[in-house]
Amino acid sequence: MLLTKDWLLASWDIGRRFWGAGPTDEQASPTQRGKSKMASASVPIRSLAAQHRERIAAHLMSLSPEDRYLRFGYPASDGQVRRYVDQIDFDRDEVIGVFNRRLELIAMAHVAYATDDEFKSCAEFGVSVLSKARGRGYGAQLFDRAVMLARSRDVKMMFIHALSENTAMLRIARNAGATVHRDGSESEAYLELPPASFDTRMSKIVAVQFGEMDYQFKKQAKQFWDFLGNVQEIRQGVREGRHQAAE
Repeated sequence: MLLTKDWLLASWDIGRRFWGAGPTDEQASPTQRGKSKMASASVPIRSLAAQHRERIAAHLMSLSPEDRYLRFGYPASDGQVRRYVDQIDFDRDEVIGVFNRRLELIAMAHVAYATDDEFKSCAEFGVSVLSKARGRGYGAQLFDRAVMLARSRDVKMMFIHALSENTAMLRIARNAGATVHRDGSESEAYLELPPASFDTRMSKIVAVQFGEMDYQFKKQAKQFWDFLGNVQEIRQGVREGRHQAAE
């Protein structure tokens, strides 16, 4: 059986619909992208680790100056972004993301946990989404996952520090039931988290496994397509060589 790119994509789409995942990243229509609540449980979100630093850096550096300003609260330079990425403690914090079929990190969130025992029940949430992936509810879905992860670690308060003009982030916080305090150009939001239940812990396990399965499929598919591309280049070179020899 010939494993073509179209066949692989069709098989993956069938699998996503079976799991209730809906359309793929690039195939979602504008109407579907606006229905973030309908897709809230469908996007595979993967936990990121130290080996993903370069992908995280590439994601953040591809943000526009305005988006960097909203994400960090100041116009972060490439050097400042690089230092931020290098200082992420993956053993302590949670970093999660959404990949497209080309294994490009199109959305990511960082849940930073307090290092002081006095504040160990607190965490801070930060998120960024590439402009081409906006309107699909990724920010809200990453926040939902962050809350689930924080609850599983007995966190009782999630904080969000954002510029008051970052309406998208503040909307996510308010929709989740967070209390928002505005102080001039900056806003602070906090959400009280209930204790983790058995369902919460099981949901975390299932969600993590689904995110990992999705990533591994995309990784293997990309490697296979790259392999086919290299084979085609080799075949083309052989054809050209035979043609020259015949002449």
